[in-house]
Amino acid sequence: MSSPASPTRWSGFTLIELIVALFITAVIFSIGYGAINQALRNHTEVKEHQERLSEVQTAVRVMVQDFAELAARPVRDNLGQNWLACITTQGANGLSGSDTSSASSAPAQPDADTDDDSDSTPDDGGPDLVAFTRGGWANPAGIQRPTLERVSYRFANGILRRMHWTILDGTEASLPVRRDLLTHVKSVTFRFMNDSRQWVTQWPALGTSTLRTRPFAVEITLELEDWGHIVRVVEVPS
Repeated sequence: MSSPASPTRWSGFTLIELIVALFITAVIFSIGYGAINQALRNHTEVKEHQERLSEVQTAVRVMVQDFAELAARPVRDNLGQNWLACITTQGANGLSGSDTSSASSAPAQPDADTDDDSDSTPDDGGPDLVAFTRGGWANPAGIQRPTLERVSYRFANGILRRMHWTILDGTEASLPVRRDLLTHVKSVTFRFMNDSRQWVTQWPALGTSTLRTRPFAVEITLELEDWGHIVRVVEVPS
């Protein structure tokens, strides 16, 4: 005589076991998400630092190349009446007439600063901190133009701008080509080594009697919001 069938036993998880499993899964997902999120933030920060480093390095390299190519070539003002020294700073007196003439009250920067595109507005960076003639202007396309160019640096609203003119002896219609070189800048200062091997803040220096006189060296000091002070000294070739 067969025995009665035994009741079927169903195996499974209890409610507490399910809750514990879900809790462990949530913790693992939370840790994984935090690690991925931190990695993405680190990647973004590293990319921003790399871009900032590239911006600062490019700005310093351009400035060093400009001053290293400083040429002893004065330029005429926009009206063609006065000569401006090969390098002038804001607040300095330019020289007029021939290279051996005495100092006069000519502007310290090209008269292009009075043009609509070059006046003292936040858009173009205000007046020139320093303006000079540089050589070595590359011409890979073989355009009929000189290898010299007039360059100036302007600073306003935390932006250092480089301006250059495609014509040395410009006219009132000559407008500069603007390039935003560096951002997040607190201050920009230049110093120049004169014949007495002393640093001065204006050029032409006192006692200079020639339009072609260049400093022996130029000291560039940049104060950045994030990196503090950066100082470079550029030797000017004789």
